[in-house]
Amino acid sequence: MRLRTLIVLRWALLIGQLAAVLAAHFVAGYVFPWVSCLVVVAAGAVVNAWVGRTAIGARLAGQREAVGQLGFDIVQLSAILGLTGGLLNPFALLLVSPVAVAAATLPARNASVVGGLALAMLVLLYFVALPFPVRPHEAAVFPAFYEPARGLALAAGLLFTAAYAWQASEEASRMELALQATQAVLSREQRLSALGGLAAAAAHELGTPLATIQVVAKELARGTPADSPIQEDVLLLSQQADRCREILRKLSQSPNASDSHHARMSLSQLLEEVAEPYRDPVIFISTEVTCAPGADILEVKRLPEVLHGLSAFVENAADFAESAVEVIAHYDAKSVTIDIRDDGPGFPPDVIAKLGEPYVTTRSQGENSRTGHQGMGLGFFIAKTLLERTGASVQFHNHRQGGAVVTVRWPRSRMDAGPPPLGVSEIA
Repeated sequence: MRLRTLIVLRWALLIGQLAAVLAAHFVAGYVFPWVSCLVVVAAGAVVNAWVGRTAIGARLAGQREAVGQLGFDIVQLSAILGLTGGLLNPFALLLVSPVAVAAATLPARNASVVGGLALAMLVLLYFVALPFPVRPHEAAVFPAFYEPARGLALAAGLLFTAAYAWQASEEASRMELALQATQAVLSREQRLSALGGLAAAAAHELGTPLATIQVVAKELARGTPADSPIQEDVLLLSQQADRCREILRKLSQSPNASDSHHARMSLSQLLEEVAEPYRDPVIFISTEVTCAPGADILEVKRLPEVLHGLSAFVENAADFAESAVEVIAHYDAKSVTIDIRDDGPGFPPDVIAKLGEPYVTTRSQGENSRTGHQGMGLGFFIAKTLLERTGASVQFHNHRQGGAVVTVRWPRSRMDAGPPPLGVSEIA
């Protein structure tokens, strides 16, 4: 936390204490050592003013410094409570606040110090505290069990609140790290896609000038005597032009080849692109595309999020499969669905409901997988998050006949690339 935040919070606490003491004595007429209470409040104000003067800008408080600051708040508040009834004072609940702040912002060891100090103050207040303030000629009557019961309730509330704040902070930190990893993966996929587009544009734009160079080189070769010193250079120029055209021809055969087609592809091309890297002699990966009767032909947008997300699921299926993986796409007028199924052991029942959350893995030590890859539990989270960015819903379940199934479903409008550009034939 910023040190300035701790200072502002303490000023708010001190102002509240001052208002409560003055109202209790001068307005409500309660009898208690109000002067001593004002001294304690003044001591807190002096310390806070000194800390504010020595604090440089908005610097962060060190861990030990934060422990000291929050510990001072607990001690100062406990002194006020000790003068005004101890655990019987309803404002004893405020002891929870510094502990909750520590649990949410400090490492567990430092937060435990703050929590331990608060529990010690609760015990001390039970044994050492002045009577609860009352008006003249009145008596405060509490059942015998009230004070110890209230002390136990405060201790339980303190522990529960601290645990809740710590858990929420841990979850937020873990989620932030996982989302940073997801963003890094997306950035990489977008760079790769941009490179593919650059290669496609190069293949398209360089085709014509290379053809011209090749024609001119052949004309020069025919018009140059065989014994001419430039004949060898002309032949080399023609050969290198042929080589460049062959490189461009290979680029034009890839899914990224045509500049006009780079942003769109057929479903069959999508499935082949995500399946091809994981085919080997051991695992047979099949792809299939079906459609509802009468459905219009579908070409889908080429999205880096979709390519990475589906590739991650295919890779996982191939790693756990016994012999085969099926990648099946189906579309109709409203939706596009892709199922990735393997014939392996399936998802364990104890984690299937948590799949897609960060740091949930079925192979922390590489167990049950062919490659022995040790997972961190981020692969499914990243894949699911990226696919959901494109409007997909992702579900994990086991097939009735065995094996794991990942189902990804989009509204057709989120994947449909629309009609092809003018002058471009449809992708087969």
